[in-house]
Amino acid sequence: MNDAPTQGYEPDVGRRTSLRVVAHSSMDQLLRNRHHLLQPGQDSVYVFWGPSSLMSLPGSGYRRLRNMKRALPQLKIYTVSQQKMQQLDTLFKDETGMDRRISQSWLSTGWFTMILAIELCNRIDVYGMVSPDFCQNPNQPVSYHYYGPSNVSECIMYLSHERGQRGGHHRFITEKRVFADWAQTFDIHFHQPDWTPMLSTQNGMSSPVVQAS
Repeated sequence: MNDAPTQGYEPDVGRRTSLRVVAHSSMDQLLRNRHHLLQPGQDSVYVFWGPSSLMSLPGSGYRRLRNMKRALPQLKIYTVSQQKMQQLDTLFKDETGMDRRISQSWLSTGWFTMILAIELCNRIDVYGMVSPDFCQNPNQPVSYHYYGPSNVSECIMYLSHERGQRGGHHRFITEKRVFADWAQTFDIHFHQPDWTPMLSTQNGMSSPVVQAS
C-alpha cells in the first residue's frame, strides 16, 4: 500500500507487487521513490483514491496522475470513482454508526485495500495487521511501518488517530473491528501476527474502480 517498498524487505514481503493501492496524500512519496515503486516491467496495477477536488480536473492529484501516465505510458493506473467513494462512506457509517465527515475521519488506505480484496478474491490472507484489541497495552514495542524510521509506535499512532477530535483522522482500530466482523462472512485470515476474529455480522458490497483516462 502507498509507498511501502519490497526492495530490501524481500524475505518478509516478497519481490512482487501485483496491485498497489495509493492514497492521494502518498503520491509525493511514491514519485520520490518511483525508480523502485513505479516499475512497468512488473506488470503491477496502481489504484489511487482521494477526494474529487483532487482526483478530478483541475485537481492536483488528477494532474499528477496524468503526468505520471505520460511519462510512463505502460503503467496500469486506475482511480476509485467518486460514486464508489460515496458508497464506501455509506458503508463505513452502516458498519460503525459513525458519519465519516461529521466525525472528521478519513478512511484509511487499508479500508480501500480490503474492499478491493473482498471484491476481487475468493480467499484473503492478510499479513502484518494486528487485531482490534492489540493496543489495549499501548506500550507494545511495534513500529507503525516495517520500513523507514522506526521511531513511531504503532499503538501510539493508532490511539492518537482513534481518539482525535479535530482535523482528519484515520479510525484504524474501528476499521480493524469491521475487518474482524467481515471475516465472519468472507474468507479472510490474519497472519503475522496470527489472530482469529470473534465478531459476526453480514454486509453487502458493490463494484470496484474505474480506469483513469
